[in-house]
Amino acid sequence: MTRKQRRLMMIGGAGVVLVVAVGLVLNAMRGSIVFFSTPKMVHEQNIEAGKRFRLGGVVEPGSLTRGDQLAVAFKVSDGDATVPVAFKGILPDLFREGQGVIAEGALDTAGVFKADTVLAKHDETYMPKDVADALKKQGHWKDDYEKKPPGPGAAASADAMRPAR
Repeated sequence: MTRKQRRLMMIGGAGVVLVVAVGLVLNAMRGSIVFFSTPKMVHEQNIEAGKRFRLGGVVEPGSLTRGDQLAVAFKVSDGDATVPVAFKGILPDLFREGQGVIAEGALDTAGVFKADTVLAKHDETYMPKDVADALKKQGHWKDDYEKKPPGPGAAASADAMRPAR
């Protein structure tokens, strides 16, 4: 065998090893690539009790009940299915009925999702109140874009964007 043939054999062998390694990694991660499961997916997959996962959906209106010592219960829905959730802790400020939520935890034997973390989702139009107020004050709020074209010096200065104290 010539040097060129040996070099090609080494490169080919390394390529095969790399492909096998990538295949094994992807196979191992197959079930954990999803960011969250919807209630419909939870019902379809028959997830066993105690297995940790993320549950995502919308807090069903009228389902939020508060108990003793920061305990809350609510239902998460995706329009097709609903999963009851129990959580003990401080809920995020953006958490409310009809709002998107992602909860981390596991199902118990009764089918209730016991969450240890609750994350409130918001849409892309969310903006902190201080920033929105500053933009409104300067006339740069999104409702004004088509009504009032920006004039000279319309760029906001750093001082104008700071919240008033």
